[in-house]
Amino acid sequence: MLDNFRQFEAADPFGRTWTVTYLWIQNAISIRHADAVDVKFELATADGERSDKTIALPHPLLLELSRAEGRPVTDPWCARLAAGHLKHMIESGEDMDKTLVTVSEKSLARS
Repeated sequence: MLDNFRQFEAADPFGRTWTVTYLWIQNAISIRHADAVDVKFELATADGERSDKTIALPHPLLLELSRAEGRPVTDPWCARLAAGHLKHMIESGEDMDKTLVTVSEKSLARS
């Protein structure tokens, strides 16, 4: 899990380094009527390419992981989980074509 979810760097399979900046966290029920927590990040490369990614953490999966790890569901914990998933996305190239990515149970446990 990343120590600093607010700003970090990750390299993609093409050798570009992305600087990732945390923007916000919000309960998705209020914006998408979804039972999830949305965490939004801005990605940028040194050559000026920019992209926004929203990582959706399904609430039932968060509760399950929270119980398994014996920890409360908090904003910083959710943001760290989302940042970890986004770092994996960048490094693997997986789902980079999407602006909204819903994290699977397997991926959430990995983050």
